[in-house]
Amino acid sequence: MKQGPQRLLGSIATMTLARALVLFVAGLCAGASPGFARPNIVFILADDLGWRDLRCYGSEWHDTPNLDRLAREGTRFTHGYAAAPICSASRVALLTGRSPARLGFEFVTKEPNAKPPDRHALTPPPYPLNLPLEEITLAEVLGPAGYTTGYFGKWHVSQHTGGYLGWSATHGPLQQGFVEGEQEFGSHPYGDAALSPKARTAKLPAGDYGRDALTEKAVAFLRAHRSDAKPFYLHLAHYYVHTPIRSRAAWLVEKYAARLPAGTDLRRAVYGAMVETLDHLVGDLLRVLDELGLAHNTLVVFTSDNGGHPEFAANGPLRGSKWNVYEGGLRVPWIVRWPGHVPAGATSDVPFIGTDLLPTLAAAAGASLPRGVTLDGRNVLPLWTGTKPTAAEAGRAFVWHFPYYHPETGYAQALAKIGVNDFAVSQTRPQSTLHAGDWKLVHFYEDDRDELYRLSADASEQTDLAVREPAVARDLRRRLDEELRIQGARFPTVTTGFP
Repeated sequence: MKQGPQRLLGSIATMTLARALVLFVAGLCAGASPGFARPNIVFILADDLGWRDLRCYGSEWHDTPNLDRLAREGTRFTHGYAAAPICSASRVALLTGRSPARLGFEFVTKEPNAKPPDRHALTPPPYPLNLPLEEITLAEVLGPAGYTTGYFGKWHVSQHTGGYLGWSATHGPLQQGFVEGEQEFGSHPYGDAALSPKARTAKLPAGDYGRDALTEKAVAFLRAHRSDAKPFYLHLAHYYVHTPIRSRAAWLVEKYAARLPAGTDLRRAVYGAMVETLDHLVGDLLRVLDELGLAHNTLVVFTSDNGGHPEFAANGPLRGSKWNVYEGGLRVPWIVRWPGHVPAGATSDVPFIGTDLLPTLAAAAGASLPRGVTLDGRNVLPLWTGTKPTAAEAGRAFVWHFPYYHPETGYAQALAKIGVNDFAVSQTRPQSTLHAGDWKLVHFYEDDRDELYRLSADASEQTDLAVREPAVARDLRRRLDEELRIQGARFPTVTTGFP
């Protein structure tokens, strides 16, 4: 239900009858999947962590022993995708199993009085604001199946309350099915404003990563429900490694400053300190699961909301970054651990996407999917547990839709071309893409232009084959247009009087 049990009557009163019936039927039909006990579920979401930022994904610089351990004890997926190249859009897909295009939520949530973007040849759709309460979230799928649900950290799919990223009082997690939770910045620089000037500038001693209240609250949730007769779902949304790029762990910054290539922007050393701090915090949570004897029947999923920030994350060999639909903006680390079910020490190149999270966790939990709701995600639990994909699964088509320009302001000062590891913000134009099997088509709305790449031979998306393979390009464009039509996607429109 939308509120905690103490506000049950008020919650039901705000629902439509049809919506209440959907959740009621889901609860009646829920049951454990055959062959295993229902697991506890811990979902850990990083913010802006790039595909290559972890040592287990090939980082040459960052030390991430805890996430490397999680990968050794579970399966590391090399072709796991975010549902969008930007934060809020990716998060609504994770929460609902529905694509950002279908939800009309393709950008970050923006206040109604937000600064207008620069003028361009095309005018993007209006900014999104609130994930509608009518959308059924993971918590509203797992709760009726008997799960205690908790949400801690970054929400960012609704209007802010009491400051930037403050949970909405009307559209926050506690109104979207989670019965426990708290908005807490932890040790991330977003929380610096609440510190005294002395505390804000104090340097941590060597070996000290600092106290993180967000992790502490998540740990308290685990401890409170470790002995419950019913399982729990913990959604931990970190703010690391999003900007602002700052760290009080000067010892870590010095470590990475000495390790990075000569002439490197020193902000990347601070970024390295933030990546290692995130890893440490994940390690704290994993150690508590061990301590409480919960690890053996807890499904742990770790991923990021979108590709890495272009100024700090080395996304190469993938092209692009956060904000665009080249591989560097979409492909993210996905690590899944579930002892006895998900193969340990395995690496998989089977592709899947963030919209798959809801139906997949529902399958693991034995929860029923909401009736009458069109989902874009699929249950990929068999792929997570090591089943070989069918030909249809291997050739599945994925669609992304980004009908905006970025940067929103100062666009002319950004690099004109989106490159590989150029460590600078580039100009992103309204674009969509379809990836099917070995092929990927990127469509640009300004000039109605298509690019075509064969990813197995060109992961860096450097050789455009649209002219050489016109039949493939036409087929993928037709499929892209049709899928966006089915999803009811919003498109940019011609700007009157431009330039």
